[in-house]
Amino acid sequence: MSFGLEWQLIVELLLLGCCTGFLAGLLGIGGGMLLVPFMTLLLTLKGFPNDYIVKMAVATSLATICFTSISSVRAHHQRGAVRWGVVKLLAPGIVVGSMLGAQIAKALPSNVLALFFAAFVSFSATQMFRNKKPRPTRQLPPAPGMFGAGSGIGVLSSLVGAGGGFVSVPFMTWCNVPIHNAVATSAALGFPIALAGTVGYVAAGWTLHGMPAGTLGFIYLPALLVVSAASVTTAPLGARWAHRLDVQQLKRVFAGLLYALAAYMLYKAFTV
Repeated sequence: MSFGLEWQLIVELLLLGCCTGFLAGLLGIGGGMLLVPFMTLLLTLKGFPNDYIVKMAVATSLATICFTSISSVRAHHQRGAVRWGVVKLLAPGIVVGSMLGAQIAKALPSNVLALFFAAFVSFSATQMFRNKKPRPTRQLPPAPGMFGAGSGIGVLSSLVGAGGGFVSVPFMTWCNVPIHNAVATSAALGFPIALAGTVGYVAAGWTLHGMPAGTLGFIYLPALLVVSAASVTTAPLGARWAHRLDVQQLKRVFAGLLYALAAYMLYKAFTV
């Protein structure tokens, strides 16, 4: 392995990739909710500059999701769970929002970005645990509203390096889309979010001086290669499990994971 990766770090990244791939398939979250905190920890231990660590973790997470989402959505599509009409309406706004989010992240201090991550993920988890039922008449908005919703999902996803499931799944379930369809559709939305966000982070970090070796913009290439290779193999397994769990189990797993990750990033916000 080039770029001086130690074997211990390779093993850690492989394990991280396996876990994030499984969760991407299970919850439609792209894996970023797990990748960003743990990538932040690994880059911190490797001694990378504090000013770049969270942004590199976010950027590398988004790049990894480009590969993970393809594997995950293929498994969900084979079960007929993806709402492709919803994907078509949300994707344009998501692309615009993801590109914008990367530029906003460039201007934010790392501790502010970590604090934002913790706050928003905690909110999403609370909404899941409350399990408040939407009005039966509520439906997805028309095309202009879907573009606006997609833009918001894209900005938030790009800011925290996630595939968008932590926003798009609650949004769709709030609009009475069944949870299993929301998870599958969110998995499909992960690719345009990740691709647009990746391009944005490459551009944002392209002209910066003092970036560590092995980076492309803000993306840490060795981690991208190792995590992607592992995650694409476990994403289909997670997708199969998603269809075996009932609605309440799936929501509780989703919310519990979000709380745990928010806690770590809250800690990071005050220690960066």
